[in-house]
This record gives sequence, C-alpha cells and structure tokens, in this order.
Amino acid sequence: MSNALRIARKEFAGFFSSPIAFIFLGAFLAVTLFTFFWVETFFARNIADVRPLFEWMPLLLIFLVAAITMRMWSEERRAGTLEFLLTLPVKSLELVLGKFLACLGLVAIALLLTLPLVVSVSLLGPLDWGPVFGGYLATLFLAAAYAAIGLFVSARSANQIVSLIMTAVVCGIFYLLGSNALTGLFGNQASEFLKLLGSGSRFESITRGVIDLRDIYYYLSLVGVFLTLNVFTLEWLRWSGNPANQSHRRWALFTGLFAANFLAANLWLAPVGWVRADMTQGNVYSISDATRGYLAQLREPLLVRGYFSAQTHPLLAPLVPRLRDLLEEYSIAGEGRVRVEFVDPQAHPELEQEANEKYAIKPVPFQFASKYQASVVNSYFNILIQYGDQHEVLGFRDLIEVKVQSETDLDVELRNPEYDLTQAIKKVLYAYQGAGELFENIPHPISFKGYITADEKLPEILATLRQDLDTLLQELGERSGGKLAIEIRDPDAGKGDLARLIEDEYGFRPMTTSLFDTNTFWFYMTLEGDGRIVQVPLPEDFEKAALERSIQAALKRFSRGFLKSLALHAPPATPGMAQFGIPAQGKQYSLLKETLEEEHNLITTDLKNGQVPADADLLLLASPDKLDEKQLFAVDQFLMRGGTVLAATSPFDFQSQGALSAKKHDSGLGEWLKHQGIEIHEQLVLDPQNAAFPIPVDRRIGGFVIQETRMVDYPYFADIRGDGLEGESGLAAGLDQVTLTWPSPILLDQEKHQGRNIIRLLHSTDQAWTSESLNIQPDYNAHGQLGFPAGEERGAQLLAVVVEGRFDSFFKDKPSPLAVEPETEEDAESAENIEAAEAAEEEQQDPLISRVIDRSPESARIILFASNSFLSDEMLDLAASGLGTRYLNPVQLVENAVDWSLEDRGLLSIRGRAHFSRTLAPLDQGAQVLWEYLNYALALLGLLAVWLVRRQSQKQTRLRYAAVLGTTK
Repeated sequence: MSNALRIARKEFAGFFSSPIAFIFLGAFLAVTLFTFFWVETFFARNIADVRPLFEWMPLLLIFLVAAITMRMWSEERRAGTLEFLLTLPVKSLELVLGKFLACLGLVAIALLLTLPLVVSVSLLGPLDWGPVFGGYLATLFLAAAYAAIGLFVSARSANQIVSLIMTAVVCGIFYLLGSNALTGLFGNQASEFLKLLGSGSRFESITRGVIDLRDIYYYLSLVGVFLTLNVFTLEWLRWSGNPANQSHRRWALFTGLFAANFLAANLWLAPVGWVRADMTQGNVYSISDATRGYLAQLREPLLVRGYFSAQTHPLLAPLVPRLRDLLEEYSIAGEGRVRVEFVDPQAHPELEQEANEKYAIKPVPFQFASKYQASVVNSYFNILIQYGDQHEVLGFRDLIEVKVQSETDLDVELRNPEYDLTQAIKKVLYAYQGAGELFENIPHPISFKGYITADEKLPEILATLRQDLDTLLQELGERSGGKLAIEIRDPDAGKGDLARLIEDEYGFRPMTTSLFDTNTFWFYMTLEGDGRIVQVPLPEDFEKAALERSIQAALKRFSRGFLKSLALHAPPATPGMAQFGIPAQGKQYSLLKETLEEEHNLITTDLKNGQVPADADLLLLASPDKLDEKQLFAVDQFLMRGGTVLAATSPFDFQSQGALSAKKHDSGLGEWLKHQGIEIHEQLVLDPQNAAFPIPVDRRIGGFVIQETRMVDYPYFADIRGDGLEGESGLAAGLDQVTLTWPSPILLDQEKHQGRNIIRLLHSTDQAWTSESLNIQPDYNAHGQLGFPAGEERGAQLLAVVVEGRFDSFFKDKPSPLAVEPETEEDAESAENIEAAEAAEEEQQDPLISRVIDRSPESARIILFASNSFLSDEMLDLAASGLGTRYLNPVQLVENAVDWSLEDRGLLSIRGRAHFSRTLAPLDQGAQVLWEYLNYALALLGLLAVWLVRRQSQKQTRLRYAAVLGTTK
C-alpha cells in the first residue's frame, strides 16, 4: 500500500504542475455555480436546500473525471514510460490503486471548493445537513466509479482525446440507463430495472439523505469491475508480443470471475432493504414510532393497494418506486397485519372494474409534451387503504407537491407520504372502531360523577331526564366491563359542603328555570379519568337520545380510537360565480375546512342558540364578527366546561380587491378576552422581516396614475421564523416559517395569569414597530423600500399565544342570556312586563334551564392568533402566487394547535418530519445578487488558496533537492 500512496502523491503533484489543473477546476466551479443560481434559479425556488448543486453533479462529474483520467495511462503510453513502469518491482495493482487515489484526491479538492456555497445556503435558511452529507458521499462514490471507468479506458488507448471521448461515452451510458428520458419509454417494472442499473438514479437516492447499502455497493461493484479490468489490461500489455500460455488464461479466468462476483453481489443484495441509514433531520424517509403505534392498534388485516399505470406522466413516474419502497416498510412494520399490493389496473380488467365501481378510482388524463411528441395518457396514480368496511383513497393530488419554477418548468415531489398514508390509516381505523364497542379503546378507568338534586325538587322535564340517565348509566356500566364507576350526589344534602366544593372547584352554580324562579336545583355531570375532567353538557331538547349522545361524546374524549369533532364558527360568506364575473363576498375558508376534515369531524355552527354542539371537542373561531350575547355565552361556557377555544381575530379587517384598504372590526370577543387577561391592541404590527406578495402599487406617469401589481416586500405581512416560532411545545412542528397577515400586538395581564401555563407561540422580530394608521397602501416614493414610515419605538411583539389553566366566567354573577328576560331595564321595572314574561314562560313546552358555570377546570385553553385574515383562502392564494406552490403553513399551524389541544400527538410528530417547507429568509433582489457574487468570489479565493499551497509545496521540494545536492540554489 505504501507504493500506491507514493504513486498517488506523484500523480497528484504532476497534475498541478501545469495550469491545466486550475483551468479544469475553475471551469467545474463556474459551471456548478451557474447551474445552481441561473439554471435551477435557486432564489426563485425559495427552498433552503442544496439539491440544485447535486442535481447536475452526475453530468458534470462525467466531464471532470474524464478530463482527469484521460492522461493517466495514455500519457504514459505516448511518452514511452509505461514499459519502464511495468519493469519496476511494483505490482500492477499498486500502480492502478495509486492513480485511482490520485484521481479521487483531485475530485475531493473540487468538491471541497463548493463547501462555501453550502455554508451560504445554511445562513439563508434552516438547511437539513443530512441530504448535504448524503450528496457529498454520493458524489465521491460516483466519482470513484467514473474514475475506475476512465482509468480502464485510458489504459486501452494511447491518445488522450480518444480516452476523454470514450470515458464520457461509457459514463454517459451508465447515467442514461436510469434517466427519466429512457425509463419513460417503458412500463413500471422495466423502468425500475433500468433505474437499478443507472448511476444517476442511484445517485438521486443517496442525495435524499438515505444511505442504502445497495446503492453504496453498486458504486463499489463498478469500481471493483473496472479496476480489475485495468489491472488485467496492464498485465496484458506486459505480455504484449508473447505467445499465449496457461498463465495468461488463468489471468483472464480470474479477472472474469472477479468481475462476475462483483456484479452478482448486486443481485444478492437486492432484497436486503433494511440495511440503510436515514440521515435527514427527523428521519423523514423512515417509518416513525407514531405510525408503528397506529399499526399496532390493528385487529384485522389492513389492505394497502397501489394502483399505478405502466404508462404515466413523466414527472410522476420517478415517484412510483419511492412510494413502493415506503409501502413495503409499512408491510414490514405491520408484522403481518398489513397486506401491500401493487397493480396496474389497465393490465387487470377485473381489478380496474372493482376500482371504478367500488372505490370510485378513475384514470386521470395527463397531457404532456416532449421534444418528440405531445400526447395525452390516461393513467392511475392512487393508493387504496381498506380496513374492515371502511376505506380511503389517496390520489396524486393528495400525495404530491408541485413547485412552479417557470411557465414550462415544474418540480414535482412527494409531499409527505408517510403523513398522508398514516392519516388515511388512522381515519379508517377510527371509523371502523367507532362502529364497535366504545370502552375497548379507553385504556383506563372512568368515573361518572353526577351532582344532581333529589327528584322531587327537579323540574318535571329534568326529573324525567334523571330517570333516563339512570337507565343509560346502568347500560354503560354493564358494557364497560368494570371500567366505568358511577357516583351521584345531591349538593343540597347535609350542610352544603359539597355545593361549596363544586362551586369553588368547577364554578358550578345552582340552576333555575327562569330569572324569576326562586326554586334552585343542581344538575351537573362530569367524567373523570387519567387526571382529566370533562363536563357532560345537558342536551338542548332534554331527550334520552340526546343525553346518550352527550355522554358518548364525553367518553370519546378519553378514547384513542375515535375521530375528534371540531366546531367551526366563521362569518357567513357568499361564494362567487366566476362564470358571470361575480366575486365571492366575505371570507372563504375552503382550504382550512378541507384540511381539518381530513382528520376530524367538522361541525359548522353559528352559535346563535347560545350553545356549542355537544359533541364538539374544540371550538374554532375564524374571524368572528359582532358576536351577540348568546354567541359569546356559548364561547364562554364551552371554555368553562374545560374546552379549548381557538380564535383568529383582530380589531381590523381588510380589503385586498383593487386598492388595499383597512377598517376597524368588532369581533365581539374584545371584552371577553380582556376579562381573561388577554388584550389585543388596536394597532397593526409592521416588521422589516416580511414576506413578498403581489400588491397593487400606484405608479405615476406624467399626470396619470397607473395601478399595477408587483411582488414587493410588505411589512404588514410578518415573516415569522427562527426564534419567532416557539419550538418546545411542538405546536410549530414541521414549520420553519409562517406568514401572519396584518397582525396586531397581544398584551397579557400577568396578574390574571398567575398559575396558568402560557406559551408565547409567535412573535415578531425585535425590529418591528406598531401603527394605528388605517392606510395600508405602500408608498415607495415617499418612504423608500419599506413603503411605510418606520416607527421610532421598536421591539418584539407577541402575535399568538396559548393560555391554559383556570378561567373565571365572563358571566359570573350575571344572569344567563338564555333565560327569558325583559328587553330593557325600564321594562323590567314594569310589573306588567314581568307578568307577561312569566306567562310566556309557562306557555313554553320545554323551559330553558338557566345556569352559568363560574369557573373552568385546569384543562381549559385559549389559543389566540391576532390576525383576522391569515387563514382565509384569499390570503393563502396570494401567498401561493408569490411562492409558486401551495402555501398552507398557516393552516398547518392551526392543525398542529388542534392536534396538540386534543392530545393527538401521533400525526403531529409525523407532520413535524415534513421536509418540503424549508424556506429562505426574505431577501430583496440586490441582496440576492450580492450573495451570488459572494459565492463566485469565494470560489476564486479557494482556487487561489490551492495555488498558494501548491506553490509552497514546490518550493519545499526544491529546497530538499538543493539540500541533497549540497547547494542553496
């Protein structure tokens, strides 16, 4: 091995003895940087990764390695020094290894000079270093394979140019075997086989950040085969002119056996898929523990069937093998409970008919054009998940993420396939279990506690309901298998100690049937278990079936096997009619609804009856507008029962059609929030760290004003990232950035929050300022780049917060708004109106029960986002137009908050592994140009450093020779 290292040092030094080495390295760096910034439009992609660096690397390495290896043996043969080398007491293997190591060293120098580019990207955004490590590792192994090929070709030719061309051709063939241009001409099975042979397709697998033994060995096998052939070529040259003998034939036989074994080992390793390392942050390409947890809940076989056509869109074809590998991992993790199938429906008519009729899976017509033809192909790209009698179907729109680079350049990637698949599995699992036994999915004992007055003191309708309650509790107790303990006590019994206890602990107060009824009673129900307390609300119609639904809804909050229910309140909106040019009126929340419906039962409510739906686990208020007293009472009492209220609101509303305009907005929540110690100031936050959006801007030409749309930095759209996102709770899992549109600052009353848990979820940068102005149209002529006057007082502003703990009711010591009462105070003083109200009450068949819960349990939460608009379709569409892809980060943040509140941390952890949302820090065009030129300058400095090191090394070598010769010259 020492001889090989000496030869490597000699070849390495010889390469830098002429300017050609620096020309090759300089050309490689120039082309690399050009493709990174210009061809792949790094800043337009707006993704903090170095994928563009490695995307072109297989092609660039072909020419770089061919240029390095072309002279290694060809020059020796041309100069006549090869015969001298072959007569030295050095083995042919050592000669080959020495030149091979020298070639790898030169490639390593070239790659080392690209590191400043990677560092600069990491400064612009949250870079995942796993794919970076994988990319450089893949590049070295690919370069090793190309170098082995190049050395073999160089040994076969005495002409350097011929060697260069032939090396490029052979390496190009290996690259083309797995390229999309070739595999797109074949079906799925043939294309997957070609990808196993292609050097480029193996390279892409490693650059994802997944180090697979099969991919690494593929390159090692190419190195082994061509280095073996190289050694045999040298031996053949050594025998040149001699007659063939037994030794020559043995050499040929052993060379063939070595090469065959190197290649055959690829076939032996093909089924070994478990020897791999996922280097990505969060292990996004590995099955998570949360997914394994859902699979462990399976009691019957789960069928996962992929419907993939042999002929499909060229951009979708490369994704099929990745989905196939992922589904195979599901099969392994399921330990026999998951059956995975892959079918081509067009090749199996009976399965195609079943897919169409039973699962409504239809082929999708894809239109695409290549340089050869324009055509339409009808193909399947679906995954069916079936469990029992429940099933879900994922189509290509559910699985992919499309990034628009330009009008003709689309980048298609899998979105987060594990999340999408596990979400569908969870949905069918819980839907199937929901039809089964309720208590099977409650892992701990449950206590039902009723605080109910004796029957003779209850109103007649509640006395009947009490009898129904006894019947239901008896049935549930029998079904529970001992898990449900039942305890009913009368708070009025004894000295009233129990009444005082539940009033202090839970805020329960005696009930009445009206404002004027002096007879009070108690009828409260709670479920307790695993340290949680859930109140069972009284049904609105006092029917037995409604009471059963209320109890079951409360029990499901302790279960891990049922879909949770969300109540959504949003102001009414009128959908537009685009065909008639009529725009939508009001805020639309279709994207928010679609996302939430994927995992939860979504209930739309207007709250006008003063109650939140009984089966709701969480209340979501999206831009509430002028909530009346009954609606506010519904919100307040839902919180008092230990629920979670998630609100997106602010004191301002906005209009973005035409010129931007703002107006003050009354949500009806202001005083209620202030009572709970949370105040939203009537100001707007402006942040110099903001997002670029298409904004209508006035441009003056002569005496005319022309309005045009530009992509500009807009301070009212706060770009929250880094320290602005709270990271410990997991609420921001999977997000590296969120844009909050027109936010307002939140102020917390610290005295009222004693003993509560506070999470400061979002806040602006410390350079942000506030403004009370309603003029939100930027004026860049008057105020420069920001478009608005900069505030003098700057500092970080709280924009979203989570408060958890005990809250006092806004209606404490006040009558319930649901009770019958006179219209005004003056009318209340009139005995006639009082009598009329009492008479009206008596006429009601089902009287309203007046009750107010004064205090909430510890489980109550308020989650507040101080923005009225950031969840609306209009704002999300504006963001999408600026980024060139769907922008759902605000919706994902709300979805995270919902899952976190409902303690459904499984999908939340998987969502946190998403790898497609790493965006760059906002930079204007001038800063982008500076970053680009900086990288070119760093590349030049790197070349200069290599030249200086080589010059110093040559100087030291001359001094050593001078010392040996006995002279100082």
